[in-house]
Amino acid sequence: MAGRPESGGPKPAGYYRLARAVLYREAVLFVRYPANAVGGVVIAVFFFGVLFYGGRMVAGRALTDSIEGIIVGYFLWTLSVGAYSAISNDIGSEVQWGTLERHVMTPFGFAPVALLKGVAKLVRTFLTSGIVLGVMLVVTGVTLELNVVTIVIVAGLSITSVLGLGFAAGGITLLYKRIGNWLNLLQFGFVVLVSAPSLDVGWLRLLPLAHGSGLLQRAMLDGTRIWEFAIADLGLLVAVAVGYLGAGYLVFQYATRRARRLGVLGDY
Repeated sequence: MAGRPESGGPKPAGYYRLARAVLYREAVLFVRYPANAVGGVVIAVFFFGVLFYGGRMVAGRALTDSIEGIIVGYFLWTLSVGAYSAISNDIGSEVQWGTLERHVMTPFGFAPVALLKGVAKLVRTFLTSGIVLGVMLVVTGVTLELNVVTIVIVAGLSITSVLGLGFAAGGITLLYKRIGNWLNLLQFGFVVLVSAPSLDVGWLRLLPLAHGSGLLQRAMLDGTRIWEFAIADLGLLVAVAVGYLGAGYLVFQYATRRARRLGVLGDY
C-alpha cells in the first residue's frame, strides 16, 4: 500500500534515534576537537583564579568567609553560560556554515533538532563545569556537600530556563544574523541572576536562575537533599524552567517561520 514502508525495508527514524545521533555527534565533536573544550575549562579556571586571588588581596577575610557561596555561584554561572551560548552560538554557526537549511528540511523539523542539540550541549557542559568545580575546590581547599543526584536535578532545572533564553536568542540570530555583542552582554546578566537575593525578595524567584541558585546554595552548603526541599520550592523551580523553556521555544519557532517567509533563513 502506498505510504507504507515495504516489509524488510528501512524503517523511518524516530526521536529516539535522532536523540542518539545528536548525542553521538556531540561526543565525536568533543573528542575530535579537545583543544576547544580544554580551552573553555582553562578560561573558566583562569577567571576564577583572578577572582579568588585578586579578591583575597583586596577584600581579605571578607572574601574568605564567603568563598563557599562564590564557588557555588560560579559553578552555576559556568553551567548557565555553557547552556546559553551553546544554543545561540550553534545556530549562528549553522547559519555561517550554510548547513542550517538541512536541519529545516529534516522530517522532524528544525525546532526539535535544535532542542535535542541543546540537551546534548547540556550534558557536555555538566562534564566541563564539573571539572571546573573540582579545580576550584582543590585551589581553595573548601569542602562542599556534593550529593550528585540533588545537584544534577536542581542545577539542571535551573539552567533549563537559560536554555529557553538561548532558544529566543537563536531565533533572533536567524532574523538579524550578527548580534553577537548583544548576546554576549546577556551572559554578564547571569551574574546578577545567580547572586539575586531570591530568599528575601519573593518576586525574584520568577526570574531565570534566581530561585534555582538559592536552592543549589542550600544543597551544596547545607547538605539539603532533593526530598528535603519543600514541595512548593520544587514546584516553582519546575514551573520557571518549563515556562522559560516553552516561551523561548515559541519565540524560536516564530522567528524560524518569519525568517522563512522573508527568505532570509539561509542568508548570511
